[in-house]
Amino acid sequence: MQLRPVADRHRTPSTRHYAVIGAGIAGVACARTLQQAGHRVSVFEREARVGGRMASVPTPFGSFDSGAQYFTVRDPRFAQVLEATPAICKPWSANLVRVLDAHGRVAEAALPALEPHWVAQPGMDALVAHWAAPLGDALVTQTRVTRIEPDALDPKRWQLRSSGDDESQHVYSGFDAVLLAVPPARTRELLAGDLAPALASKIAPVRIAPCWTLMIAFPQANQPTLSHLGPQWNAARSTHHRVAWLARESSKPGRDPVERWTLQASAAWSQEHLRDDAARVEAKLLRAFSEITGVRAEPSHAQARCWPEAQTQVPLGKPHLWDARLRLGVAGDWCMGHRVEDAFLSGLTLALKAL
Repeated sequence: MQLRPVADRHRTPSTRHYAVIGAGIAGVACARTLQQAGHRVSVFEREARVGGRMASVPTPFGSFDSGAQYFTVRDPRFAQVLEATPAICKPWSANLVRVLDAHGRVAEAALPALEPHWVAQPGMDALVAHWAAPLGDALVTQTRVTRIEPDALDPKRWQLRSSGDDESQHVYSGFDAVLLAVPPARTRELLAGDLAPALASKIAPVRIAPCWTLMIAFPQANQPTLSHLGPQWNAARSTHHRVAWLARESSKPGRDPVERWTLQASAAWSQEHLRDDAARVEAKLLRAFSEITGVRAEPSHAQARCWPEAQTQVPLGKPHLWDARLRLGVAGDWCMGHRVEDAFLSGLTLALKAL
């Protein structure tokens, strides 16, 4: 076990040091708000890259948005921060989304007044990466926090036990507050026992459905001798029992032109097949793709990914949780829903409350 105390050489009587667990959009929004207010932050992310479900998967045929497909903007606070990233955030023609019946027939076309759909380019994770860049060395990736406990040298503060990808274990100490921006299952795990029973009880009713995602590429569709592959629409919601959403990745701004599709399975089907292996899921969702689109060609690339917690079914019902006595807080899109904007506002308001 390697002890890694966090040096307090920059601490002043008015400066606090916050630990933020999770570097999705909620965690990064929270950390940046605290940093901009003049406080120190340390952000811990178990993956190698930031983004959470705003994830992009690179492949030889181009990237896929394996999680969040787009975002909408309804709150002026979210709109204001997005105005600072005009080169990253672009409108996507998915506002022409179709609604399909179980056989792939267009049951309804979207109304012209449907709110605009936005994406980040070159992938959805680009927005979070841009916002996280000023964190610098304060962002610690490939580190899974396993326990929150009182600081061994100062019981009025917190320390975190963690494990890395190389199975190394560390202790990070000296935090005035700890803010969790991870899915509910991880939040419950970290708050288990006698640490924060009141917070844990408030999270208990939250329910989130899983989602299987299939990413497929058809580079042959871009050959001059072949016509455009598949349907003429770029995105659709489906009532097919396996598939809830389809999107042509190559139609999004700033993407590689190779014909690529992302399918997201329905919540019920994903739950039923949660324990299936990826190869079995790929075969079933490929069959569904053919049934919906009429495309019979074999893709050159197929990859399935499961998000165990993807779409909120029962939200917390408030933007965040904050226990001023314990100096522990909780944020995430699941606090209010499952939209990208929900995640941003949750992280923002938790930081303002903790300040």
